[in-house]
Amino acid sequence: MSACERAAVLGHRCFCYARCLVHALVLPVPIDYLQRILNAKVYDVAIESPLDPAPMLSRRIGNRVLLKREDEQEVFSFKLRGAYNRMAHLSAAERARGVVAASAGNHAQGVALAAQRLDCKATIVMPVTSPTIKIQAVEARGASVVLHGDSYSDAYAHAAKLQKARRATFIHPYDDPDVIAGQGTIAVEILRQCQGPLDAIFVAVGGGGLIAGIASYVKRVRPEVRIIGVQPVDSDAMTRSLAAGRRVRLGHVGLFADGVAVKQVGKETFRICRELVDDMITVDTDAICAALKDVFEDTRAVLEPAGALSVAGVKAWCERHRPKGRTFVAIASGANMNFDRLRFVAERAELGEAREAIFAVTIPERPGSFREFCALLGKRSVTEFNYRYADPRIAHIFVGVEVANRHETAALLRAMHARRIEAFDLSDNEMAKLHVRHLVGGHAPAAENEILYRFEFPERPGALMRFLNSMSRGWNISLFHYRNHGADHGRVLVGMQVPPSDRAKFRGFLTKLGYFGVDETANPAYRMFLGR
Repeated sequence: MSACERAAVLGHRCFCYARCLVHALVLPVPIDYLQRILNAKVYDVAIESPLDPAPMLSRRIGNRVLLKREDEQEVFSFKLRGAYNRMAHLSAAERARGVVAASAGNHAQGVALAAQRLDCKATIVMPVTSPTIKIQAVEARGASVVLHGDSYSDAYAHAAKLQKARRATFIHPYDDPDVIAGQGTIAVEILRQCQGPLDAIFVAVGGGGLIAGIASYVKRVRPEVRIIGVQPVDSDAMTRSLAAGRRVRLGHVGLFADGVAVKQVGKETFRICRELVDDMITVDTDAICAALKDVFEDTRAVLEPAGALSVAGVKAWCERHRPKGRTFVAIASGANMNFDRLRFVAERAELGEAREAIFAVTIPERPGSFREFCALLGKRSVTEFNYRYADPRIAHIFVGVEVANRHETAALLRAMHARRIEAFDLSDNEMAKLHVRHLVGGHAPAAENEILYRFEFPERPGALMRFLNSMSRGWNISLFHYRNHGADHGRVLVGMQVPPSDRAKFRGFLTKLGYFGVDETANPAYRMFLGR
């Protein structure tokens, strides 16, 4: 009995790529994605995006790299293809009841545009942490935005409730045959535009809708072309799932490339990828940043991190396999980039427009004084906190605060002086902006029983105060560094003086807090430069 026959008897899928007779007789009729892709309705909203050369990158890695410019779509992302194709297949009655979707950004904009063109009511549930620019983009297209929860999972659960209550249609961001087929139209364009040799197509992977659509077409038309998925090392759900032979759910995902930050891939996308994807490769944040620069240098386009993921994958794959003279396509999947993530440019632009104030502040060195100072700032967004315990009587803090204008800066300074807090405005101090803000620190011989933790918490109003209020009033904060990177999560490094007798209580605090945290007390960098 062959392996295919054994699989058929057991009711399992065989793992050969060929269409075997036994397989066809036993299993249900599969979805014909080739037909669905060729008949997909996308061009009412999508353009045939260009396939541009990347000459500088190509010369550097010794292979020809072509960029499929999906960042040039109307919503700056490929997501409108799948969303529109799914919604274009709705009946008149379904359109009348409207659609519901959950998204942190690009899918939301695709659904909103599709609803606008199809005269269909759309409700998009977005996490509270979603950047304002993305919320405004969705609302500008007439969709209703509901902010709920800190993560996509929270938004998804709430969207499911709304969909059921309203008898609306849920538009899934990736795990839907019509969505997959819509994304697959990109592959049709690539093979038409690239008539010569083509060795591999590199695709960013989150939930798997894009790569599933592309693989479904390419493997039917030009099966010799390799399909290679690319994921961040800290959001590699598809990579792990394919290795394990089952869908793996990640406990935590990194959010730098937020467009692919998915904890679990779709059932249908996993099935397709398991059959058709040739390879997966993971890259780190530094590699994604380098790819953003590569694309900018060749095209002057600024992609979002997920949008440049495929380019990082090409570079990493070439580094590993050392090919020469090959032709690769990398899909530039999106350009909904938060300006705040362009760190140095964003800092200087904000300061130049007087939208960030920098202060040097002195407060008493006692438990609770830091929390009291944060309360004085009110609902203003804190852009930076630098603090290191150095004196048993007073604490010096370097703090950045988001303000509307210079008048608000002056008013905040007066408010601090009224509370008898010594403070100086450093907003125009060039040395402070260039150097001092990154050099606050040093050894603290007096910081006994210090433990160091690195936290991530949802970047939303009140998150920092919740963190401080959850702490025991007996634990002194001996080190604190926070920097707002324009991402969905705030990243904080905290030193706390916790006596050995309180360690069990501290573990309870961590559990109750619920933020992702890593104990960095044994980190050699801390030992060498900051510890006692």
